[in-house]
Amino acid sequence: MPNLPFPYTIRRSARSVKVRITVTHDKVEVIAPAKVAEQKLVQFVHEKQHWIISALAKVAEKNHTYNPFTPLFYGEGAKIPYRGELVELTIKPSTLKRLKITLVDGLVAHVPKTLPVNEHNDAIKMALISWMKMQAKLHVQQLVQQHAHKKQLLPRTIVIKQQKSRWGSCGIHNDISINWLLILAPPEILEYVVVHELCHIQVRNHSARFWALVAEHLPYYQQHRRWLKEQGASLIRGFD
Repeated sequence: MPNLPFPYTIRRSARSVKVRITVTHDKVEVIAPAKVAEQKLVQFVHEKQHWIISALAKVAEKNHTYNPFTPLFYGEGAKIPYRGELVELTIKPSTLKRLKITLVDGLVAHVPKTLPVNEHNDAIKMALISWMKMQAKLHVQQLVQQHAHKKQLLPRTIVIKQQKSRWGSCGIHNDISINWLLILAPPEILEYVVVHELCHIQVRNHSARFWALVAEHLPYYQQHRRWLKEQGASLIRGFD
């Protein structure tokens, strides 16, 4: 029986006369009479999985908690935000000792066969975050190579990390820091932030001279800046 794309728990109830499923914003719970075999419950959940996925989406939307940058679950068929698109996730059993993420005609999570099913969701989420950080670093390095030499905006170091309130920073010694969550946004948004921080190597403030320097690299930077103002609050909560 294939793995489910969401975690769930089973609760036995002496008062229950039939099996039922409850879906809330943070969990899926199967409530069943004490005498129903667990195998039958597992089969029941598999039969109802499409209804459950739909219910999870409706609950999230009703509670205004749906965030396009935060997947509802991390399993087969999940929609994972990456570079401005929602990429479908495929799960493949693996003989590897560690969970591995690849990008080939969509995202693929190679899950060790020894990993318990109830641990899949959290393990895949953590593996995706690690993979996203690596991709962010690669793309940032490429963007620095593309833009840095134009005006000799050469950083000493480049650091990729998660920041709760900033997209990037440029230290006094020209150390550049970029928020990895930008890899979830369209590519031009990451490029704008990288250019923004590179320009601070030459101009430390946000004066007209600074924005003129940004415009030399990205003539349409204002629309990227506007996108961050409109979507930034959702993006900063990505993968919560």
